[in-house]
Amino acid sequence: MKISESNLKICSRCIYDERVSQISFDDNGVCNYCNQIDNLKELYGTGTIKGENLFSDIVKDIKKQKNKSKYDIIVGVSGGTDSSYMLYLAKIHGLNPLAVHYDNTWNTSIASQNILKITKALDVDLYTYVINNKEADDIFKSFLKAGVPELEASTDLALAEILYRAAKKFRVKYIFEGHSFIEEGITPLGKNYFDGKYIKSIHKKYGQLKMKTYPLMTFNRFIYWTLFRRIRKVRPFWYINYNKIEAQKFLKENFGWEYYGGHHLENRMTAFFHSYYFPRKFKNDYRNNTLSAQVRNKNKTREVAWEEYNSKPYIEENLIDYFKKRMNFSDEDLKNIINGEKKYWYQFKTYKKRFELLRPLFYILAKSNLVPMSFYLKYCFPINEK
Repeated sequence: MKISESNLKICSRCIYDERVSQISFDDNGVCNYCNQIDNLKELYGTGTIKGENLFSDIVKDIKKQKNKSKYDIIVGVSGGTDSSYMLYLAKIHGLNPLAVHYDNTWNTSIASQNILKITKALDVDLYTYVINNKEADDIFKSFLKAGVPELEASTDLALAEILYRAAKKFRVKYIFEGHSFIEEGITPLGKNYFDGKYIKSIHKKYGQLKMKTYPLMTFNRFIYWTLFRRIRKVRPFWYINYNKIEAQKFLKENFGWEYYGGHHLENRMTAFFHSYYFPRKFKNDYRNNTLSAQVRNKNKTREVAWEEYNSKPYIEENLIDYFKKRMNFSDEDLKNIINGEKKYWYQFKTYKKRFELLRPLFYILAKSNLVPMSFYLKYCFPINEK
């Protein structure tokens, strides 16, 4: 079976095509994102002795830290595969983690149960920050009214801020994050971006409630956490050999963990974004990130992945009805949102230019694990907004 579509250029190695933001192809037809993954694998020694040794050195440094906390590291948890396995990984390396969860009040019951099962079985303390549900919904509504792609931006940034706050509160210097560029790739940056200023500017224009319980990360706070508190963020899966399918099997067999139906579907708002809002409004979806990664890893053929990518996304039963009821939207309201004007981050106030100007600083911070390397690669370089 041949992968083809009239007048559409597709990467010869994965399934990213020319519609992907900021994409380019080399003489062999391989996209720049595949080459980026190769460069990161070499830099971090992912899944090799080099990577294992680098991660082992990080663990040794963590254990050497002299602080008054009972915890060695902070681990953000969502009930998903990666964060659940991350807790187990921390424990088998002799670390005492504190599990930290940001509850945007849209969790599925499966995700909530997974968090409780894992923390109880591993004897890990859990710290949860819950935002006021009306405030959370007001922020989501403001992004829907703005007509921008980043519906989940407020959740992602809030989790980052809460992890930092927990690190300060419990006197911890390291945070483990459960991202794997091998299993997920790195989401291309183009018509998808967010930072604290972006969230604030959209909410100021379209929101109705004040942000009282929402943990907004401003630029100053970001600099405070990284430069002054020097809290390090480590992504162990960037170093070690990690397989998501094997991890799911292990979690099920050992902890009674349950799968929730798909990547990022452990939260209803996230599921709505990935399965309905983004594909229907912007005629694109993020499944190609994971599918392309699976092709690179030879877990799927390009033909199978391409066919899956071009099928309709899975939508949980009653998800849309739940979304409309909670957001107090009629069918017509939702239709108008999907068919309304599309807007993008560069039409609002952001910190993007500031990040670009400070690129040398953020390179140093990324090399020191004080900011994720993916932040440096995605946020600190000029991009073609068209």
